[in-house]
Amino acid sequence: METRTPVNRDPLYASQHVNWLSMSVAKSFISALVGIALDEGLIADIEEPISKYVPVEPGSAYDGVVIRSVLQMSSGARWNEDYHDPESDVARMAAATSGLGGTSHATLVATMLLRHATGQSIAAYMQAKLVEPLGLTDPDYWVIDPADIEMGYAGLNLTARDYAAFGELYRNGGAWNGRQIVPADWVRVSTRSTAEHTAPGRPVIAGVRLPQGYGYQWWLPEGDRGDFMAIGVYNQYVYVDPASAVTIVKLSANRAYGTAPDMSANKDAECMEYLCAIAQSLA
Repeated sequence: METRTPVNRDPLYASQHVNWLSMSVAKSFISALVGIALDEGLIADIEEPISKYVPVEPGSAYDGVVIRSVLQMSSGARWNEDYHDPESDVARMAAATSGLGGTSHATLVATMLLRHATGQSIAAYMQAKLVEPLGLTDPDYWVIDPADIEMGYAGLNLTARDYAAFGELYRNGGAWNGRQIVPADWVRVSTRSTAEHTAPGRPVIAGVRLPQGYGYQWWLPEGDRGDFMAIGVYNQYVYVDPASAVTIVKLSANRAYGTAPDMSANKDAECMEYLCAIAQSLA
């Protein structure tokens, strides 16, 4: 007779041990791994052209583009991320990569940068540099594309607690239990706007100018609190506010996301305001 392990239906267990698909929250993990690879000398300088590491067709969109611009989603390559438009670039990429909605090809290029620079898969490098140092014990997964490569811009599966551990790592300047896991300088510069076009109120998605700013794969709320967040479509967030000593994880699947041309159904602004208000109330 076949025996099976009983399913634990305790809601508390589910909240602690069930994985959740990250979507674009995964980008911030890629940013952390780039910072670690840079510190290890596997990447020499983010002012180098990405073509030094990743094969790029001469004259193509990424020919001559420096790594910093890729991290800032500012390569200059055409990209339409209108989730309401079934013919947009993001919709076409989703159809090409296992049907997952996601975000930009820029992070996919950063993923290839890591694979070439480290000589490892993203999963193996992340296991050694983040999962084990943080002591994450729940199984974690990457969704792979048809070429068996981690999607990078989406597709990371972790539990809420493990997303929170990553947020706490950054809240503490990249240090964990007395060990520096992500270089402190990288944490600082990657969670700040370092260019005029990434300052709050300047980024544009799907023709809409956003109030947030952008770092290296991290979003920056309005104001000067020094808070930052990883954001995924369908209202997933890892919000970090060092000033309030707060990290908040919100995981969800807003089925109305991308159904309105003016982005009103996305509820990103409302969610971000809510998270910021919680943190400030605890300051």
